[in-house]
Amino acid sequence: MFDRFKRRSFLQAVVAVAATTAFGCSDDETSSDASEKYFPQSVCSGDPRPDSVVLWVRAVDPDNAGADTTVRLEVSTSESFSSLVLDQSFTARASFDHALKVKVTNLSARTTYYYRFSVDKAGQRFSSATGRTRTAPNATDDVPVKFVFASCQDYIGRYYNAWQRLLQLNEDLDFVVFLGDYIYETTGDATFQSVDGRGVAFSEPEKALRQGTGLTGFYAANSLSNYRDLYKNLRTDKMIQRVHERYAFIITWDDHEFSDDCWGDVATYTDERVDEKQTERRRNAEQAFFEYIPMDHGASGAGAIDINAVVSQPTRIFRDFEFGRNLKLLVTDTRTYRPDHLIPEDGYPGTVAVPQEQLNLVLPTLPAPVQAQLQSDMFAYVDIDVPALTPYKQVLTAVYVQQALAAGLTQEDAGARAAQWVSGNLALLYVNQVVAAVNQQRVAAGESAIPAIPAAGASRGLAYAHMGKTGLFGMQGSRYVVVKPIFDLFAAIKYMGSQGATENIFGTEQEAWLRQTMAEATNAWKIVVSSISLTSMVFQLSDKLDVPDLTLRQDFYFNVDQWDGFPTKKQEFLKFLRDSQVRNPLFISGDIHASFASVESGIPALTAPGISSGSIKELAGLAVIGAGFSSGSTVYRHIVTNLNESLAEANPGISFVDGDAHGFVVLEVNGTEAKAAFHLIPSAEVAKDYSLRQDGELTSKFKRLDFVVRDGVITAA
Repeated sequence: MFDRFKRRSFLQAVVAVAATTAFGCSDDETSSDASEKYFPQSVCSGDPRPDSVVLWVRAVDPDNAGADTTVRLEVSTSESFSSLVLDQSFTARASFDHALKVKVTNLSARTTYYYRFSVDKAGQRFSSATGRTRTAPNATDDVPVKFVFASCQDYIGRYYNAWQRLLQLNEDLDFVVFLGDYIYETTGDATFQSVDGRGVAFSEPEKALRQGTGLTGFYAANSLSNYRDLYKNLRTDKMIQRVHERYAFIITWDDHEFSDDCWGDVATYTDERVDEKQTERRRNAEQAFFEYIPMDHGASGAGAIDINAVVSQPTRIFRDFEFGRNLKLLVTDTRTYRPDHLIPEDGYPGTVAVPQEQLNLVLPTLPAPVQAQLQSDMFAYVDIDVPALTPYKQVLTAVYVQQALAAGLTQEDAGARAAQWVSGNLALLYVNQVVAAVNQQRVAAGESAIPAIPAAGASRGLAYAHMGKTGLFGMQGSRYVVVKPIFDLFAAIKYMGSQGATENIFGTEQEAWLRQTMAEATNAWKIVVSSISLTSMVFQLSDKLDVPDLTLRQDFYFNVDQWDGFPTKKQEFLKFLRDSQVRNPLFISGDIHASFASVESGIPALTAPGISSGSIKELAGLAVIGAGFSSGSTVYRHIVTNLNESLAEANPGISFVDGDAHGFVVLEVNGTEAKAAFHLIPSAEVAKDYSLRQDGELTSKFKRLDFVVRDGVITAA
């Protein structure tokens, strides 16, 4: 019979058979193209426990997009679905964007399950891709646990070569931890996103937030449809579909699931030029997250539970998992409960944040050289409202209004802000700089100069200017590039005065849960999942004599939106872990788009690079050039060119750093040690789509670095 087939017909038959076998469909199903029409985002699973797992799909009827869709779910221990453990129908509701999440219970521990969804229409069955998932081992099982952790997968102009590499490795994983920034809420913010290559267009752009102007303009998600578009678009990528089809995910969120550098429901796009408390927008972001992420929201009951039907906001996402005797995994939420950044983005540089009476409370506890420095003229301040200083207040007010108008404020708002900020205690370091600048203009105009205010006899205190704040509105000196020693002192004083509220990153309920769970867990490893990195990132420029600007010859935190912005709470919590003698605590983190292995105050920490988001070296380079330093300057060399060396020099706990690579980390834990393998690809490769190339090309771009964590020490393997 073979000779009756033409070669083309034979190949077509082979392709048809292949499409119905492994991870595919049965013989009564249609092609993958038809499947994609009904299940455009494929399938995924998440939150595996010994007896349950969450299964997800988005099912749409292309001929009736506004209607609910009846979906059949089959779960089996065999890839051929010959041994079903569940065969049940559910409804993918249009009100949830046709996303369906089912928590399947009564499963067996540490067992691989296969699952698929299907819809019946006009006598035909349309099936999704077949997904594979694995439940957790029983609490008493003494088995090694292997998983991947990763973060930050910006879709704009970038490709998921890291996920493709994980698929190539075909690791036998128990699950994948995703540490946040699953989506990015903007459609092309040139300050950190690529504007070339693939992008995202909102279906309802009129409901989005327009940011920037002209060629640099972009949209930020605002409405529920905007946020849904981001998930739908990202999950059409074939690499992430295949990773989700193969492994169960445990996911937390960071900032970009809502808004860059957010805290609670407050955004930071305008650096406090306007009030950015956006409760409805935050609610929309959470709704889309809950719809598209295969997360267990604590739904209880037996059998198969439609989670979307019972979830409500606000929903607690901090939770813990147990994988046998060797792993307790604690997933934290470091965005929802945190307070505002310690230094306000609209903080007036001259404003004294710590007056003399507060500073005097801690001065005796500081080393003598530090005491002497803090009592020097650099920290002198005056009450600008004293009648004798009225001419100076008028000058400062006029300059403030001028700068506020240039920043885009109205005359009325600029005047009101000036009245608010140009008052009370102001640092002479800043006041006299403004006076000097005004004097240049006055002298040029033939007017007499205004004398500087003398520091003799003035009080001493800490102002925002001492921490690096130079402008009225901005992230520099508030969220990024903050003077470390002054910020640490300021943070500690504020922490004491507020009974810890100023750095309450976890919130009361979450911190109580975290402390109790860590202290009581008997598993060999207690791993804290933190979306933000625990590794301290400092640029130590204080001893760099080749830096010509003395104001820059200091030690700076690079980013105080991460754990460095909560220095008192960080040390307090790490001390609790040490004092409680918690065995084998380990932090795994993301957010910062860099790779770190470090020991922070006795606690080991591993940070994964971004899957695709711009590396920290790229972002630091843009920031330094934007601040006016050329690529040939000494500042650029210390901060950008020698980034890895500079960070390692300033933090002796760092044993490994790579600030210019993408990738993921494979982590395996057993009763005595944790083995971490960093799989890294240079940032220059992220804009190339390796799914269109031979596998060997991508393999050659990756490097692997191995480390072992044992007894609180990290060593190269």
